[in-house]
Amino acid sequence: MRIGELSRRTGVATRLLRYYEAQGLLESTRSLNGYRDYTEADVDTVTQIRGLLSAGLTTRLIRMILDMEGVRGSVTAAQCTRTVAGEVAEELARVEERLRCLSQSSATMRQWLTAAGYEELAPAAPSAPQPQRVTA
Repeated sequence: MRIGELSRRTGVATRLLRYYEAQGLLESTRSLNGYRDYTEADVDTVTQIRGLLSAGLTTRLIRMILDMEGVRGSVTAAQCTRTVAGEVAEELARVEERLRCLSQSSATMRQWLTAAGYEELAPAAPSAPQPQRVTA
């Protein structure tokens, strides 16, 4: 698919998609006429990038996460240096703190809707995601 279709399907501006590519977060092939071509899997990758950026991660850490998850497969956990692991651990602590704050806010809003008699408007509480095992 071309960049315009990827933009429509993900809601991400073409300018940002080009930026993601420049940052090494997204890869495309080029057709003979020079247009960028993306795969169906890139829709999920862009969605994941947006979520990680919204969570406050840097593009450098997002690139490492995508590599570790095997999206591109160029870096494995076995190749991770202590310095990089330390950076990931620091970012994990920041993410965990944001999650704690968001969880507390979510519970407060859910309680407020229930107390106001509108519990049917509160979406069901999400179940905690299960961590995926990274294999080397």
